[in-house]
Amino acid sequence: MDITYEWRGDFENDAVDALHAEAFGHAREDTDWRTRLHRHSLGWVCARRGDRLVGFVNVAWDGGVHAFVLDTMVAPDLRGAGAGTGLVAAAVRGARAAGCEWLHVDFEEHLRPFYFDACGFRPTDAGLIGLEPGARASS
Repeated sequence: MDITYEWRGDFENDAVDALHAEAFGHAREDTDWRTRLHRHSLGWVCARRGDRLVGFVNVAWDGGVHAFVLDTMVAPDLRGAGAGTGLVAAAVRGARAAGCEWLHVDFEEHLRPFYFDACGFRPTDAGLIGLEPGARASS
């Protein structure tokens, strides 16, 4: 069965919350994704296999020409099968169609091949300040 990708697709909070917990290895948090995304995001992409939500990515933005990929998540049984690349490609199309000129992403070191090789991002200089007490910029 093929995976379909939908820019600003409809979703259930529970489905995204469960996928996020699974993708990032934490307990479910009962996040109100719908409210969060409608307040802060340019868009998002839902990946489905049949009726099942198998992937999701949030595209936040600055209200101008910069968009930001956040929370790329793919169901574990579909990792390495191109679902994440499809999500990011749909996010690129959505951000471009909205008039954005730049799409930014930050990620952990082990995801370099995914974002640089599979998705086509290029390395840039960037900076980070940890805002939680005791956080370090490199954390």
